[in-house]
Amino acid sequence: MDKSLTYQKAGVDIDKANRFIKRIKQITKQAPQSGVIAGIGGFSGLYSLDVSQYKGPVLVTSTDGVGTKLKVASMMEKHDTIGIDLVAMCVNDIAVQGAKPLFFLDYLSMGELVSETAEAVIQGIVTGCKTAKCALIGGETAEMPGLYAEGDYDLAGFVVGIVDNGKIVDGSEIGVGQKLIGIASSGLHSNGYSLVRKICFEKLKLKVTDRVDVLGKTIGEELLEPTKIYSEILRHLLRDFPIHGIAHVTGGGIQENLPRILPSSCKAVIQEGSWEVPPVFHFLREAGKLSALEMRRTFNNGIGMILVTPANAAQGIMEFLLAMNEKAYAIGEIVARKRGSKQLVWV
Repeated sequence: MDKSLTYQKAGVDIDKANRFIKRIKQITKQAPQSGVIAGIGGFSGLYSLDVSQYKGPVLVTSTDGVGTKLKVASMMEKHDTIGIDLVAMCVNDIAVQGAKPLFFLDYLSMGELVSETAEAVIQGIVTGCKTAKCALIGGETAEMPGLYAEGDYDLAGFVVGIVDNGKIVDGSEIGVGQKLIGIASSGLHSNGYSLVRKICFEKLKLKVTDRVDVLGKTIGEELLEPTKIYSEILRHLLRDFPIHGIAHVTGGGIQENLPRILPSSCKAVIQEGSWEVPPVFHFLREAGKLSALEMRRTFNNGIGMILVTPANAAQGIMEFLLAMNEKAYAIGEIVARKRGSKQLVWV
C-alpha cells in the first residue's frame, strides 16, 4: 500500500516552524517591552495601554510592505536589513500625524520556511522597533508551498500608535506664508524598486556585486540601504516647535505626497535645487533617461520628510535638526491657491 501523506510531505513542516518560534522569542525580547503583557507565541498579543499622559487618547494605525526591494535582498542573499525598511514604512506613516508608535506586528510568508533567512528578517524588524522605540508584540510566519518561486518571500507590517486628540497633526493649520523644511532621506528608501531593478538589472545588466564608482559602493549595497525611521526625530520636533503639517515622502514622491496634507486654499511652491540630491538619483535618471516628472513622481530624490511650519519657527527647526546630525533644507513655502490651479509647483 502507498504510504500515507503528511502535511510535511505536502511542504509544510510544523516541527520546523515550532523550533523557529522558540528561537525568535529570544530575538524579539531585544525590542522595547514596556506595555507588553503577552507577545510572541500566543494566539494574540496583549498590550497594556497607559493613557495617563493623554487628555484625549487616539489610536493611530498603519500597514505597509517593502515592495520589490525584497527581490534585491534575495539577490544579495542579505536579509537582515529589510525588516528595518518594513518598520520604517509603517512607523513613518503614523509619525506624520504626531503619533508615538506603541507596538508592531509582522507577517512573513515563504514557499518553504528557511529558518536562517526568516531569523535575519526578524532581526531587522527588531532593530527597526528599537530605533522607533516600539514593541514587537507578535506576528505570523506562513509556509506556503507552491505559491512563491524558490528563495522568494513576502513581508507586511502593522503598527499601532497613540496621539492626544488635541495634538494630531492634520494640516488644518497650514496657511499662506508658512515654510517648507525637508529632512534628508537615507537613499531610495523602499519606493520605485520595480523601475530601479529594470534600469539596473535589465537595461544596464549589472550584478548586485558590481561596484558603481559614482556611488562609491556596489549597486546591491546602495539598493539595500535601509529606509530612515523618523519617528523619534519628529517626536522631539513636535515637543518643541509649532509644526502644522508633515508629509512622508514615500511612493509618489514629493509630487504626490505633499498635496495630501494641504488645505484646498493653499499651494506649495518647491524651490528646485534647494537640497542635496544623493548620487543614486542622478545615476538612475541618467541611466534610465528619466524625465524630471518621472523622477518626482517615483522617488524621494533625497527628501524623506517635509515639515510645514510658521516662518518664524523655521530657523530654529533647522538649527535643532542640525544639532541632531540631521540634514535639513529650506525647500519652499506655502502660497495662496486659485481655484482649479495645481496644489504644487516647482520653480
